Amino acid sequence: MDQTTRANRQAWETASEKHVREYSDLLAVAAAGSSLIDLERELLREILQRAPEVVHLQSGNGTDDVALAQAGARSVVGVDFSEVAVRAAQQRADELGAPCRYVVGVLPGAPLPDASADLVYTGKGAVIWMRDLDAWAADIARLLRPSGHLFVYDEHPAFSLWTWDEDEPRIRPDRSYFAESHVDDTYPANGAVQFQATLGRIVTAVAAAGLEIRHLAEYPEPFWRMGGVSAASWNGRLPNSFSLLARRPAA
Repeated sequence: MDQTTRANRQAWETASEKHVREYSDLLAVAAAGSSLIDLERELLREILQRAPEVVHLQSGNGTDDVALAQAGARSVVGVDFSEVAVRAAQQRADELGAPCRYVVGVLPGAPLPDASADLVYTGKGAVIWMRDLDAWAADIARLLRPSGHLFVYDEHPAFSLWTWDEDEPRIRPDRSYFAESHVDDTYPANGAVQFQATLGRIVTAVAAAGLEIRHLAEYPEPFWRMGGVSAASWNGRLPNSFSLLARRPAA
């Protein structure tokens, strides 16, 4: 494990203590299935109707996993490199009787067998922690069975460029869309290094791994809003999130 990954992992171990402190609140969110938003449900409707076995890469607090099971998934395996997050997520899933299990792992290189998923689900702050997108996409393709799908709903690569000014959207002077990385200066991973990639780079990595792009969309609404912040850049004029659906060919 390189020094940056080690430091990022420690930052997320600390940040994941929030999942423990807010255990009851997150248990209620998981029970309600409210973390899976309408656009995700619509894009995944047909896939979830087939009772897929799901792998959730960078599963975090695990609320999405319970929601996926409620929406039709036969089982969900969450992979996260925070031991704190994994323990808390497993406890919540067990308490709710959800068919979810969790493993600790550094990605790419999920500690799971080849062809073990009908659906790989990821996003909501996941892609920015992947330095090597080609290895990430290849690992996803390895996990998918023939005709299996990848679904991503995540922060748009331009999201980190916008200031959080309330009057007008502005571009941060310390950020570039074409930079290699920058230091995260907001909760939860304050001080961790996140990697910058263009949307074209993400899509190309997925296609190069042999997956067929079925859907790509950009949205003005961010997937996450910092509490108490109302930024002008979130008011419909700029891209703040995206969704991608890809499929491994049948043969």
